[in-house]
Amino acid sequence: MSKKTLVIGASLKSSRYSNMAINKLVTHKHEVVAIGLREGTVAGVNIDTELVPYAFIDTVTLYLNPSRQESYFNYILSLNPKRVIFNPGTENPEFYKLLEQNNIDVEVACTLVLLSIKQY
Repeated sequence: MSKKTLVIGASLKSSRYSNMAINKLVTHKHEVVAIGLREGTVAGVNIDTELVPYAFIDTVTLYLNPSRQESYFNYILSLNPKRVIFNPGTENPEFYKLLEQNNIDVEVACTLVLLSIKQY
């Protein structure tokens, strides 16, 4: 089943994990939307630079270090996703609490690994 996923911290650079995640999500037939610092396209997915009020987001996968996440707290909460994946280097216990208080599942994992072991 496709899980509409928002990648935050999306990069046009193919060496970045967010870029690899977009490619792998598309390969696994998930609907993907993305936000990054620069506009562009990865695997047919447009990277937005504005906080777009996307509808029906199942999963948010983060590729931002904790010091850059706070400005996204309210935005992510407003999307009401089922879960937020904290990829390696994005761990943020303060944000975990806020998400859990809003009945949003927290997963500290690697999106690429979850996809490769069919646990996404």
